[in-house]
Amino acid sequence: MNLTLKVWKQKNASDKGHFETYQVKDISSEMSFLEMFDVLNEQLIREGKDAIAFDHDCREGICGMCSMYINGKAHGPWAQNTTCQLHMRAFKDGDTIVVEPWRSKAFPVIKDLIVDRTAFDRIIQAGGYISVNTGNAVDANAIPIDKKDADDAFAAAACIGCGACVATCKNSSAMLFVSAKVSQLALLPQGQPERKNRVLNMVAQMDKEGFGNCTNTYACEAECPKGISVANIARMNREFLKAGLSSED
Repeated sequence: MNLTLKVWKQKNASDKGHFETYQVKDISSEMSFLEMFDVLNEQLIREGKDAIAFDHDCREGICGMCSMYINGKAHGPWAQNTTCQLHMRAFKDGDTIVVEPWRSKAFPVIKDLIVDRTAFDRIIQAGGYISVNTGNAVDANAIPIDKKDADDAFAAAACIGCGACVATCKNSSAMLFVSAKVSQLALLPQGQPERKNRVLNMVAQMDKEGFGNCTNTYACEAECPKGISVANIARMNREFLKAGLSSED
């Protein structure tokens, strides 16, 4: 396939940024989207030009780093799919593809298509964990857990923290991400001792980072590569309300 790429180029967060147009030729339909970018960057390097900066690591849909806005959709046209798992057969010969970074105040651009997602890390540091002593792993059957709770916790834990929910939300809300982390631990016995402080601290940090609020358009669930349910947002709201009413502060 021969394609036209319109890619966002930006030196840093303070740079205005602009689109640049590139032509790529002889792209196999079996290539992943990132492999196509590898081909383009090799071409640019041979021409003595600056390669396009983009984030990636596992290329297996696990790490959540391959955050690109492709033709107006987070991670591209395929549902429940990361950019690294998007293959070029999703496009046609002669197509024009527009590629942008995530757009959010809380995700400042580092360079080109790379944004700073450490705001998510700080939210996790605020309470997305359990405090346990180190040592041997507890036997898997030592703590009985209801099957539905275990399934719901597992589904919430599937969140990879890519930020697609923020990028696609008109308010740049991080509610789906935060609610997935809150729900995962709120549903399990191990998460009970810090249950109240966890939701209060994580929501406070989310607000501090500058993310917007949720207005229930459900765009986040529609674009989430792991299909995280907005039911987690409702659960987090209940957790937050209960924690606030029972707080000793």
